[in-house]
Amino acid sequence: MGLQAKPYLQRITALFGDHVDWDRHPYTVPAVRNLESIGFHPDVTFFIGENGAGKSTLLESIALALGFSMEGGTRNVRLNTAREDAPLFEALRLSQSFRTPRDGYFFRAESFHNVATYMDEVDYLHGYGDRSLHSRSHGEAFMAVLLNKFQGKGLYLLDEPEAALSPNRQLAALTAIHQLVEDESQFIIATHSPILLAYPNAKILLFDGTGITEVAYEDTEHYAITRDFLNHYPRRLEQLLKPE
Repeated sequence: MGLQAKPYLQRITALFGDHVDWDRHPYTVPAVRNLESIGFHPDVTFFIGENGAGKSTLLESIALALGFSMEGGTRNVRLNTAREDAPLFEALRLSQSFRTPRDGYFFRAESFHNVATYMDEVDYLHGYGDRSLHSRSHGEAFMAVLLNKFQGKGLYLLDEPEAALSPNRQLAALTAIHQLVEDESQFIIATHSPILLAYPNAKILLFDGTGITEVAYEDTEHYAITRDFLNHYPRRLEQLLKPE
């Protein structure tokens, strides 16, 4: 691997000005309010936390600061970015490698339908396996992006990619991610998936009510709860479903 090339994105630093309205979202979210600086792993960094903890908000803001559309896609995809609804990106300062990634993509599960429609409208399907993404299931469409569109030596931001994927496809995605990492790529991924989180040596950042802290894989709730449930599911179901 080209160790001198990565991480393409080394660090972000938040410089909040006097104009910030601390009573307005997303500044009311502890992980955002307390944000100072985050360093990224050269291979894979995960953002985890409960819904509303700020992980997708920060990933989206990093994408905007890097020049991506809020809707996702490559930097050439210019959809309605509604930047006024995402002011955090203006406060972010990026520390990047001396080498620019050759490829890049922001995958945002909740707006990927809009990107697929845009690809149809501009008649650009070559990078997606020469078929409309709408002609596939959500999971098939994401795998088409991962396997066909991602060319390596890139910086890839993924927001909850597991939303489209079966457990088996999540395993396949792990393999594809690793192959791209081996080809000098860097990933930043917001996820709830204990399967994806198992990627070796990744940096895992937990977003919670205290801010952002680094945690080990086996210390995550994703790992602990999944393991406990699978090992004791009859008892856990009894506890969860018992009459009030």
